[in-house]
Amino acid sequence: MHGPSPDTLYPFNGEPHTVYLKNVITRPTIEVGDFTYYNDENHAAEFESRNVRYHFDFVGDRLKIGKFCALAQGTTFIMSGANHAMTGFSTYPFNIFQNGWEQGFDPATIFDHLKGDTIVGHDVWFGTNATVMPGVTICSGAIIGAHAVVASDVPPYAVVVGNPARVVKLRFDEATIERLLEIAWWDWPAETISRNLDAIRGADIEALEAVATGLGGECDAKRNSA
Repeated sequence: MHGPSPDTLYPFNGEPHTVYLKNVITRPTIEVGDFTYYNDENHAAEFESRNVRYHFDFVGDRLKIGKFCALAQGTTFIMSGANHAMTGFSTYPFNIFQNGWEQGFDPATIFDHLKGDTIVGHDVWFGTNATVMPGVTICSGAIIGAHAVVASDVPPYAVVVGNPARVVKLRFDEATIERLLEIAWWDWPAETISRNLDAIRGADIEALEAVATGLGGECDAKRNSA
């Protein structure tokens, strides 16, 4: 059992409502890992243009999304280009309308407020219409509730909800979370993942650690072939 190919555009029998995102990304400032998908009944393949907002090359911020993330319809990333100058009395962007209004404008007043890259770890689940604000880091294993507005960093395996999003619980105790991050099953070869889906989908940390022991889980392959 080898599992699906991450290079497939539409993994559900060619149905266009779900895409493996890395196959529709064209901008060098966006990175998406294998098997991360976006579901949208009408615009799944247009994620880059519809769901990554205010992402301008001259700003230079990057969006990085890891492997095995699940993005429900409407998941949106607001990038640093959305910021307006806040050092004066007005935040109105007079300069962009030209015709003399650009004179005297100092671009540094905007760049002073940039938040940096937006980073999503691995195995993160985004609920419907979740919004991520600029410069946020969402760590692996987190769950982002539907309609949540994430304006600050999210710890590993945390569940966050609301506007602004707040942590309502951790999915596991801290010791287990540390062990899961050390295992990092999402970095295993696809064949090893396929052979050990029960352990990954289950809640037996010792089983996962047994697979992780040795050379990339090759000990598991040897047991199966014995």
